Amino acid sequence: MTDALVVSDLTKTYPSTRRGTPVAAAKGISFSLPKGGSMGLVGESGSGKTTVSRMIVGLSRPDAGTVTIDGRDRDRQWTARGKKARLARAREAQMVFQDPYGSLDRRLTVEGTLRDVLRRHRPHVSREEAEARIATLLDRVGLDATLRLSRPHQLSGGQRQRVAIAKALAVDPAVLVLDEAVSALDVSVQAQILVLLNEIRQDSGVSLVFVSHDLAVVAEVTDQILVMYQGEAVEQGSTDDVLQRPTHPYTEMLLSSAPGPDWQPERVAELRAAFARTH
Repeated sequence: MTDALVVSDLTKTYPSTRRGTPVAAAKGISFSLPKGGSMGLVGESGSGKTTVSRMIVGLSRPDAGTVTIDGRDRDRQWTARGKKARLARAREAQMVFQDPYGSLDRRLTVEGTLRDVLRRHRPHVSREEAEARIATLLDRVGLDATLRLSRPHQLSGGQRQRVAIAKALAVDPAVLVLDEAVSALDVSVQAQILVLLNEIRQDSGVSLVFVSHDLAVVAEVTDQILVMYQGEAVEQGSTDDVLQRPTHPYTEMLLSSAPGPDWQPERVAELRAAFARTH
């Protein structure tokens, strides 16, 4: 069975604005994800996880390495030009961003947002079929039909994120990338969205790449974890193994940084200092 997503040796370097020293945002990142699977890309700000996610969906082109979705090499599609090629790439992988308000057209209603996506990606769908598809999408993300005519400013943060997820799912992507998609929401709404994401991947078979700095959140929605530090993958494995039996000091530091019943701030400071001395 072909993996839904295969990331092989992805490398990306950006020129620095200081002293002309280039910044390696991704150094040979590799992993694979089966259909319906879920991978967590974890690390602090600047670790390179967002760069990897952007290369997966095609918002940034890698310097080296490949991204393959459903057996199709995305690198070859970079050379294909025109609207048709761009839409084909978008249908393979979609992204949900941290700020749903910024990713939605404030002039469009919920219905208008979904209809616009269908018009661009499914131009031959009849009005009746579009209506049915919109109703299905709203139901899938748990949005009441009474919100169809609401605009983004009339919705709560959680509702806006549900619209953003519905918008991404409208094209039936093989891979859905979520970049800090719940970090701006309160804890109760976070829990609702995480339950929703698990239900969606079980029902639709879409594969999830979940980008986050929050290990507690990642634990709820992923099967595998890849821990990144300064562009490198320092630890990778099943979610249970990485969180319960970390083998790299950076992963241990991240776990110790998460507040909980036994949280010890002084221990976090010690681990961070020790890690800094060795890197």
